[in-house]
Amino acid sequence: MFWKKDIKEIILPAIAVVRNQRSFAFKVVATALLALITAILQAAGGILPGIGMLISPFSTAPIILSLLISPSYGVLSYLLTIFLLLFMQPSELIVYPFTTGAMAIGIGFGFILFNRRWKVLTFSSLFLCIGICLLLYVVQFPVLGPFLLNFKVLNIIVIYLFSLLYCGLWIELVLRLLPKLIRPIKK
Repeated sequence: MFWKKDIKEIILPAIAVVRNQRSFAFKVVATALLALITAILQAAGGILPGIGMLISPFSTAPIILSLLISPSYGVLSYLLTIFLLLFMQPSELIVYPFTTGAMAIGIGFGFILFNRRWKVLTFSSLFLCIGICLLLYVVQFPVLGPFLLNFKVLNIIVIYLFSLLYCGLWIELVLRLLPKLIRPIKK
C-alpha cells in the first residue's frame, strides 16, 4: 500500500538535522536564501519566455524546504518571496501566492502535520485547487487558460484532478530528494 506508507521515517530525520543541529543565524540565512532562490525561479517565467516556463515550477521546492526547517520560517520565506517578486517581476506576483506558493505551503504543512502520503496529497491539493479557483473566479485571471473561466462544477472537478496529479508529483519528488539534500548538512 504505497499511499498508506508512513512518510515520517523520511521527513523526521531531515527535520531533526536542521532544527536541532543548526544555529538561529543558519536558519535565518537559509530562509532568506531559499526565498531568494524561490523568487528567481518564479521570475524566470517572465524573464526568459519559453524556457522560463519550464523553470518556474521549481520555485515550489525552496518553500517546502524552508517549511521543514520551521513552519514560521516557511511562512516568512513565502512572504519574503512575495515581497521580492514585487521588485523583480511584478507580473508573477498575482500567480505565485495563489498557485505555486499555496501548493508549497500545503505540501510543507502536510509533511509536518500528517504521516501518510494520501493525507498530504489531499491537504496540499486543496490548497492548490482553492488558489487556482480564487484566481479564476474571483480575480478573473485565466491562469489555466480561458476555457475554465466559467464557473461550473465540472471545471472545479477538472481543477482538483489537476491539483491532485501535480501535488502528487511534487510530493514524490520531495520524498525522494530530501534524504539526498540533507546528507551534506549532516556532515
